[in-house]
Amino acid sequence: MSDLIVIVYPTEDKAEAIRQKLVNLQKEYLIELSDAVIAVKQDNGRIKLIQLMNTTAVGAISGGFWGLLIGSIFLMPLLGASIGAASGALGGALTDYGINDGFMRELATNLKPENAALFLLIRKMTADKVLDELKGTGGTVLRTSLDHTKEQALRDALAASPGFGSTPPTGTSSHS
Repeated sequence: MSDLIVIVYPTEDKAEAIRQKLVNLQKEYLIELSDAVIAVKQDNGRIKLIQLMNTTAVGAISGGFWGLLIGSIFLMPLLGASIGAASGALGGALTDYGINDGFMRELATNLKPENAALFLLIRKMTADKVLDELKGTGGTVLRTSLDHTKEQALRDALAASPGFGSTPPTGTSSHS
């Protein structure tokens, strides 16, 4: 079962930096993300969603490949590729992978203009190591599906100073 976490940051850049940090942690197998989307409330009140993966582009690429392959069989590779790319792009645009877009837009309406909410759908994570990496990064927890203890640990980590809990620097020993 996946956990949903929504953290609000003062800027889109800060939310993107944290998302990239989590993507790097995923490469180290410390966290497994199903989805990571940034929602930004613009000055005009509109909500912009910045997906981790552009499903329209992925659909166009895969549709173009299959269209080219099938078109080659019937000796019309260009027509097949263009029809495949168009249908793949349409299919990708209609695909809502991960967190529901309507839910994110609805929750993001409460943001102040130019604030950004980082929506995370987490399959699994090594909590202590991920929280250590997020320590002192700021942000306000807006909503989670975590239990109260884990949610409080997340809040504490975000609010902690970056050096908190780290090992003290090695220096001269005070042996008498």
